Amino acid sequence: AATITAVVPYFGYGRQDRKLAARVPISASDVAIMLESAGIDRLLAVDLHCGQIQGFFHHCPVDNLSALREMAPYVYKEIVPSFGDDPICIVSPDAGGVARAKSFLELLTSLQLSNIGLAITVKHRSGPGEIEGMNVVGDIEGKHCIIVDDLIDTAGK
Repeated sequence: AATITAVVPYFGYGRQDRKLAARVPISASDVAIMLESAGIDRLLAVDLHCGQIQGFFHHCPVDNLSALREMAPYVYKEIVPSFGDDPICIVSPDAGGVARAKSFLELLTSLQLSNIGLAITVKHRSGPGEIEGMNVVGDIEGKHCIIVDDLIDTAGK
């Protein structure tokens, strides 16, 4: 082949993007090294867990596409009508996703949707994957909430 473009809708080990303890690998970097070693010339990804993954690739460009632009019209047309005139709130499940949730809110607003707010959850963890408690910052009472996240694995279980 003249060029090889890897299309990766889900980047495995994408959440392992930094060293959290001694002797722990940065697995996202290892995946990037393996893909480049396999000979790819370009990576096309969808909603990488964090932008810094692009920096793990040293020999090929990375295109990180967002699915939000495609999802917003669908949500507007297929889901929002079931809410009637009730208010809506876009919710980010964590601090790292606030920009994503805000972008989604702006896309919905550009489709002439009004009466829409933004909220964020602050999780209190007792260990990896274990949520002890949660606080919501923002007004969600009586609103239809749409949670916008980059990936879901356990969905809070």
